[in-house]
Amino acid sequence: MKNLRFIKSALCVTALLALTACSSLPEQLASDNPNLITDYATWQQTPNVNTDVRLGGVIASVDNQADRTRIEVVNLPIDSAGKPDIDQEPKGRFVVYLQGFEDPVAFAPGRLITFLGSSNGTEVSPVGEFDYDFPVMNAQGYRLWKIEERVIVNETGSYIYPCRGIYCRDLHYSTRQGRIIQDVK
Repeated sequence: MKNLRFIKSALCVTALLALTACSSLPEQLASDNPNLITDYATWQQTPNVNTDVRLGGVIASVDNQADRTRIEVVNLPIDSAGKPDIDQEPKGRFVVYLQGFEDPVAFAPGRLITFLGSSNGTEVSPVGEFDYDFPVMNAQGYRLWKIEERVIVNETGSYIYPCRGIYCRDLHYSTRQGRIIQDVK
């Protein structure tokens, strides 16, 4: 009985550690500031200089300047692990400056990214023919993300159980249904 109780406890601890590891914040996005802003609307209303900010989204454009790189980001809400939520609608745009040269291929438009940095006021710049008031961040750290896709195939039909044998494939092509699951990694 003692061994069974120990095994149950060990499994619970292992499961808890696994869950914690899956949702932990990457080191380059970590901050010990209790007043860190992670909500775009809050930051946009008060883009004070030197306020710590962690935001993410989709890269819209990259411009390498003489001594820094300007990155325009379409904001998406981020989760507790800093991952942009691709199931949400965009919530505006912001500009990030990184010191030095950053390769435009690595920071290509359409990539998901999250930044940690300090607020540096606003700047007006065009989006198409519209002048947009961008909140500005000087980045201290960032994380580029990938979208991984999985296909889940569901067998449907008149069977009580899903048909998985070699003989079922030829007879029931029209009964296969599937969906694509996208995860940010």
